[in-house]
Amino acid sequence: MSEKIWLSSPHMGESEFKYVKEAFDTNWIAPLGPHVNGFEKDLASYLGEDVHVAALSAGTAALHLALIILGVQAGDEVICQSMTFSASANPIAYQGATPVFVDSEEQTWNMSPRYLEAAILDRIEETGKKPKAIIVVHLYGMPAQMDRIMEIANRYEIPVVEDAAEALGASYKGQKLGTFGAMSILSFNGNKIITTSGGGALVSHNEEWISKARFLATQARDPAPHYQHSQIGYNYRMSNVCAAIGRGQMEVLPARVEKRRSNYMFYQKALAAYPFIRFIAEPDSDYVTNRWLSTVLIDDEAEGGVSRETILLGLEKDNIESRPLWKPMHLQPVFEGAPFYGDGTSEKLFENGLCLPSGSNLTDEDLERVVQQLQETVRVAAS
Repeated sequence: MSEKIWLSSPHMGESEFKYVKEAFDTNWIAPLGPHVNGFEKDLASYLGEDVHVAALSAGTAALHLALIILGVQAGDEVICQSMTFSASANPIAYQGATPVFVDSEEQTWNMSPRYLEAAILDRIEETGKKPKAIIVVHLYGMPAQMDRIMEIANRYEIPVVEDAAEALGASYKGQKLGTFGAMSILSFNGNKIITTSGGGALVSHNEEWISKARFLATQARDPAPHYQHSQIGYNYRMSNVCAAIGRGQMEVLPARVEKRRSNYMFYQKALAAYPFIRFIAEPDSDYVTNRWLSTVLIDDEAEGGVSRETILLGLEKDNIESRPLWKPMHLQPVFEGAPFYGDGTSEKLFENGLCLPSGSNLTDEDLERVVQQLQETVRVAAS
């Protein structure tokens, strides 16, 4: 069998081992340490002025802490983009709150401003109170329509939590994603644009919130000579070893973004002859995506019976990993019955969408193999 081509595998540079070795040489193996502090400073410096960062064990942990800090409790409602990974919605349930799912719009595949406002107005009318927060996701590294979303959120005075787990290195109107919301989260899972093996971060312009996040993430230990706790805490801090990997990864982040954008442009050019394969374009120069994953839509009326599933299975025959787009949260059994506002856009995207291999460690030969196998799959299906 041919060597496996992964969807998005970790890509180490040359500096990670230097930082990890330093952690071992100084015996800073336990959670926290100088590399955690250094990684937080690296991220803050990259994201821009007046940004504060808490390095955590996962993006999910960051989102959970964000909701806690915003006071989300049982009985509250939190608006969440429906088309996303479940980690965007699960922390709402951790707090005993109810997710209110909002559909995508076709331009960016992200939260529809139209249905966001409709959801806010309807929840106020039905429950007598506003949703406690809005979770907007920059899907596959594509910026959401942040001007419109922030205008709506500010008008109704609802804080935005920006899920930028897939979007480090992308920007909207020259501003880095992850810096628009009251709080934002990042992910450094193994398949992300940079990785710490596992990990995440909470980002905010509010320094007090980040200090509180660090406190809660370290078991909420009160300042005392003994172990004393006045609040429920969590074991959510990033380890010094993981942060060491992250510091090395930050040095290559611009190159990783450049390569992923190059992968997208390669696929777009190589598959231009197939009108039933559609790519999502940056709407205009205000939107700069990191192209974390190169995604396509397969027209369900394509000639020859070619479908998303046809191409997925055809690539799989040559040991090439691809994946459907995220299944919307309002279709997930675990969230059955949760309120949903939309017109079916995200359902259609899920039915026809496919993620192609997109790792920054893909070679030219890997990319050629993906395209050739896809072309062969289409040829066979149409014959």
